[in-house]
Amino acid sequence: MSERPLSALRNFLKGEAGSGILLMISAAVAMIMANLPGAAGHVYHDMFHAVTGPVLAPALGPMTVHLWVNDGLMAIFFLLVGLEIKREFVDGGLSTWERRRLPFIAAGAGMIAPALVYLAITTGEPALARGWAIPAATDIAFAIGVLALLGSRAPASIKLFLTAVAIVDDMGAVAIIALAYSQGLDVMALSGAFAALLFMFGMNRVGVRALAPYLIGFLLLWYLMLLSGVHATIAGVLAAITIPVNRTPGAPDAADSPLHRLEHLIHPWSAYLIVPLFGFANAGITLNGAAIGALLSPLPIGVALGLLLGKQLGVFGSIWLAQKLGIAARPSGASWVQIYGMALLCGIGFTMSLFIGALAFPGQPLLVEEAKIGILSGSLLSALCGYAVLRFASSPRSVAPVAG
Repeated sequence: MSERPLSALRNFLKGEAGSGILLMISAAVAMIMANLPGAAGHVYHDMFHAVTGPVLAPALGPMTVHLWVNDGLMAIFFLLVGLEIKREFVDGGLSTWERRRLPFIAAGAGMIAPALVYLAITTGEPALARGWAIPAATDIAFAIGVLALLGSRAPASIKLFLTAVAIVDDMGAVAIIALAYSQGLDVMALSGAFAALLFMFGMNRVGVRALAPYLIGFLLLWYLMLLSGVHATIAGVLAAITIPVNRTPGAPDAADSPLHRLEHLIHPWSAYLIVPLFGFANAGITLNGAAIGALLSPLPIGVALGLLLGKQLGVFGSIWLAQKLGIAARPSGASWVQIYGMALLCGIGFTMSLFIGALAFPGQPLLVEEAKIGILSGSLLSALCGYAVLRFASSPRSVAPVAG
């Protein structure tokens, strides 16, 4: 009898650790290439802004390498995010309200607090208000990569809880992108996208199990969303909702489940190619005098402190308050110091924050660069502080179990 595949969550945790480390390397290489002296320094920027395709959407203009990565390949990343969300809600760690309660509370507070910190710092600059969501997201790949470096010093309950928070966090980020950063909606294209989505739901209802029809539907949905004015990557999450899934509570993923098969199929491509490539394409910042001078301007400070301070206040504070009020117990097997270290790691907002930063200030490259400075500095400080806290923290002798 052939061995059944590992659960998607185990693969996710293992794969994201390697992906997170690769993402760190990709970001570092991007920074080095963007700051090479002379003509060599222009190679990085010219490479991603080279025109490589036709005009797929009038609002975007001719396709470039950068657009293919951000609007094309990242749709596959969002497809994986959607599959993971659906799987966790059907029979995973978020399948019951008892299991959802604390991750939802922590993720919600962990998105609101950074936005409030950002808005408080940029209050005198109305033009910067659109960037409120930049520090609201957590990069699960980067955070799990840091936890991987800690080995056994990071309890399994911390890794699982951080993953659950990040999944809920992704749901919030997707909603923000769809609602706050959609522009110039094309009603005809949006209607076509809705019809394509209904057709995919219809395939699910009549029992279509082959993946090919859903993938064709995903491509059509992606193109129609590209034309509609809603960011095309949202097509990935919407398509994922229509993929059939076999319930396997408490057991490894079903080998004949379409959702599980698709998840295992695209996860390595997302973890080891798409996400690192996105980081490489978006992390390169030219550290000239203007960039260094911008470090103390409201935008990068608001983003950096939103990630470093807002995330830890929101996540840790909500967990502490939830236990204090008897709403939910903290993760089992973890001390308060370790939970605080995990809350610090939630301030690593690399991938999704870079993505939202580009959407927040379209046609304003200087503001996008300032946002990148804040994202990189806030994420780096959160990673270093979280690593230090968890590195020297000790596990509790006994703690209350997680509710549910």
